[in-house]
Amino acid sequence: MPDRLYFTESDEANALIARDPFALLVGFALDQQVTVQKAFAGPLAIEERLGGFDPATLADADLDKVFREKPAVHRYPGAMAKRVHDLAVHVRDTYDGDAARAWTEATDASMLKGNLEALPGFGEMKVKSMCAVLAKHYDVAAAQELVPWHPTLGDVDSPEALVEYQALKRVHKSEWSKAKVPSA
Repeated sequence: MPDRLYFTESDEANALIARDPFALLVGFALDQQVTVQKAFAGPLAIEERLGGFDPATLADADLDKVFREKPAVHRYPGAMAKRVHDLAVHVRDTYDGDAARAWTEATDASMLKGNLEALPGFGEMKVKSMCAVLAKHYDVAAAQELVPWHPTLGDVDSPEALVEYQALKRVHKSEWSKAKVPSA
């Protein structure tokens, strides 16, 4: 297990998302319409505001208030508070609060993919990126075959690598959108 994931400018936030599987999931859930740094700093902000960071605590908290406190945790505080609440409830109820069970209990890639797709807020791109992180930083065997060919957060192992990843992601997104065939 890494001692840091270099997804933010905060050493404390990077340590939290590396050591706490639920914080990592919340960071991924928040990684939409904000920078990677803002998304993955979210778990630390939530923890500081609530005084704890576990699925049961978040499932029982008024996250809307937590997310709207200045500075807001996310660009869309109401929607993301609901998403994180739903994620907390799912992890609490499905995995008895142990978020890592989503991957440690997966016996193969298909099961892992299904477990991650069942998480609120996790679509195809997040599942692929999460699998890349699990394969490359946590040596999760079931994630290996789910790692996509394009750059992901799994490739980030330093602050410099985050900058490079973000540049490559912009290029990949641009090329991908050009390759889409318009619907008839």
